[in-house]
Amino acid sequence: MCGIAGTYRWPDGKIVTDRLTDTLAHRGPDGSGRYSHPVGDGEVHLGHRRLSIIDLSETGAQPMAKDGLVLTYNGELYNAPELRAELAAAGVGFRGTSDTEVLLEAWRRWGTDCLPRLRGMFAFGVFDERTGELVLVRDQLGIKPLFLLQRGGGLVFASELKALAGATGGKLEVDHAALVASLLYYWVPDSRCAFREAEKLPPGSWLRCSPDGRVERGRFWNLKDVAAEGQERARSGELPDLAAIIEESTRQHLLSDVPVATFLSGGLDSSYLTALAARDHPGISAYTIGFRAEDAKFEAMPDDLRYARQVAERFGVDLHEIEIAPNVLDLLPQMTYHLDEPIGDPAAINTYLICQAAREAGVKVMLSGMGADELFAGYRKHLANLLALRYQRVPRPLRRGLSAAVDRLPVATSRRGLRSVRFAKRFLSFADLPEETAFRRSYTMYDQDDLLALIDPDLAGTVDDVVTEHADIYEDNELDDFVNRMCLADARMFLPGLNLAYTDRSSMAASTEVRVPYVDVEVVKAAFAVPGDRKIAGRQGKAVLKEAATSILPREIVYRPKGLFSAPLRAWMSRDLAPLVREVVNDGELVRSGFLRRDALARMVAEDAAGQQDFSKHLWHVLTLEYWYRDATSGSGQSTRQTA
Repeated sequence: MCGIAGTYRWPDGKIVTDRLTDTLAHRGPDGSGRYSHPVGDGEVHLGHRRLSIIDLSETGAQPMAKDGLVLTYNGELYNAPELRAELAAAGVGFRGTSDTEVLLEAWRRWGTDCLPRLRGMFAFGVFDERTGELVLVRDQLGIKPLFLLQRGGGLVFASELKALAGATGGKLEVDHAALVASLLYYWVPDSRCAFREAEKLPPGSWLRCSPDGRVERGRFWNLKDVAAEGQERARSGELPDLAAIIEESTRQHLLSDVPVATFLSGGLDSSYLTALAARDHPGISAYTIGFRAEDAKFEAMPDDLRYARQVAERFGVDLHEIEIAPNVLDLLPQMTYHLDEPIGDPAAINTYLICQAAREAGVKVMLSGMGADELFAGYRKHLANLLALRYQRVPRPLRRGLSAAVDRLPVATSRRGLRSVRFAKRFLSFADLPEETAFRRSYTMYDQDDLLALIDPDLAGTVDDVVTEHADIYEDNELDDFVNRMCLADARMFLPGLNLAYTDRSSMAASTEVRVPYVDVEVVKAAFAVPGDRKIAGRQGKAVLKEAATSILPREIVYRPKGLFSAPLRAWMSRDLAPLVREVVNDGELVRSGFLRRDALARMVAEDAAGQQDFSKHLWHVLTLEYWYRDATSGSGQSTRQTA
């Protein structure tokens, strides 16, 4: 796991590449490297920051140059041993034991045809000294990031957007359409970028630059096709051996020359992975979080620690408990800097603090249960959208009466939040809507009218574009299974745009690698070969995954109520962050610039404070957006709040 950067036929390429690479130092504190070579009327420069995981010796250093090919690579190949054996049998000689060298030799032998064969997470640039071509590649599911920017016939790329902003002297212009999208979702979709000119290389794709200025793009993996193939397998009656596939994926993700630990929330996904990992690595460490008692009580949060302790005791896991009582006023700007784009999910703080504690204990690699909810329909929104179809059969007068009654209920008292009321209000906000609109509304922050009331009226057309983009992605499939349509949309938008994005940025901010065994190409193929009625059975989400997990986990863990990997936002908003919220509403840059409307924000603050509506998540995201916008428009292109 590392940070990569480079320039291709770019003015002052060496200086820019050095600046890019230095900005990524937190992603790879174990070493750095540079490479340069003439290309036509310019040069190519590649940079690398190393976090040593496999082959800790110098034979794994990067950029790796060997017989005319040069590679700068971020990621892990879990099937590297199998690929190495195949290449060695064909006569390829290896200097070391790194997966970097395996990738380089696989590229030499098969070119882009090697890409569908790679099982792992990766983003890389490979340069061919013979042809002068540079190819950039991103993994199938978008686990690892790769940002790029083209001007004229030149290109610059890096693992993080902040590096590109710094390399261009802070002269990148904010894309207000991306900010509108972030308000809707509380994250920037992978198809958009917070700065104009910059872009994210799409998952499962490659880009080739040639010395004559030509740029070619291609795709080597398409999730939509995988889902369609899975549906055909399901129709044939073939049900994958999910337990065996997840066990194999977990075993492969444990491959490392340094210590590995796990996230352990006490929920199904992390408990299953931890139990499997402990079977291969007895005594493995796991990390879990808790919150200040008063915060957890106010938020009505479940006691996840009890379940985490039970799993740890049963499987001989060395459990480390971290109480999160953070100074959020310090952490908010720090995380805004590291997240690169406005991301309003407080789980990013949890991830960072866990990885920071693990790193201080000497752990470089963590396994996470990320992805299981998206692929196996484990979120409340999945079940809620199914229930909405039944709710729509209730006579309309009864629905109107119920909605009016629930709307009058408070979401909190002075002492604690009322989660059931919050859930009911959320459900009724979308339960009457058509399928795609309901699904979007079930996990986005605003309906279209509320979003239009919040932002500059001149951006009304942008709201239409953002909403249409969601509809286009949701409807772009051949599936006739409602549950799997939701899972596919999540795997294409929610997973790379939010969960994988904040996991990568937050963990790498702590110089820690997080691996996601559920977001594995073989697990994904298996997930879409499971029909929707096996994912949600009755009112049980992730039913098929729970069946698989019962082979190793006690039923009390498998079938416990779902927890939340989140934070006590309502408590923070009413205490730690209340002064900052007032400042941003009354005199924030977003309000002064006209992007957000003060009256709409003030109304949200008042209704939240009165306990009538729960706008804590909305206001948290406004804070993250405000801090990001201040930095983005300061002219520096980087935050001055890197450390805390």
